[in-house]
Amino acid sequence: MPTVLDTYIKNRYRVQPNHANNNETLHGGNLMKWLDEIGAMSAMRFAGETCVTARVNELDFERPIGIGDTAMVEAFVYDAGRRSVHVGLRAWREEPRTGETERTTESSFTFVAIDEDGSPVPVPELTVDSERGRELRDRMLEADDAADGDD
Repeated sequence: MPTVLDTYIKNRYRVQPNHANNNETLHGGNLMKWLDEIGAMSAMRFAGETCVTARVNELDFERPIGIGDTAMVEAFVYDAGRRSVHVGLRAWREEPRTGETERTTESSFTFVAIDEDGSPVPVPELTVDSERGRELRDRMLEADDAADGDD
């Protein structure tokens, strides 16, 4: 059974002028693409199958990432259904010369595992076997509960 930490992926992207909007900050659409790509990799690592995006559950842009900064993206599976995989995602602005970071974005995406014909397939159970994995999972489950309470 895959664990939360088995699915943990962190990647960095240098924000170039072609990634920017009129405010010379990272265009939200580019960040969404990067979140989706890293999220799908995490989901596929968990499921052992191709996974496709089914839903962006929530996406909060808290602060911008400027041209020349690094966008650091983190993804991990925190929950799973029969065929769906819930991936927690966060992004930070990282100053490339100092390594100083600040969180800019938090989200969760739902992916569905599919076979080569595009039909949904079952996914394994998620296990949590470390304190760090438990912290990551609990943080996202709490965020899900808070979002459900907003309805």
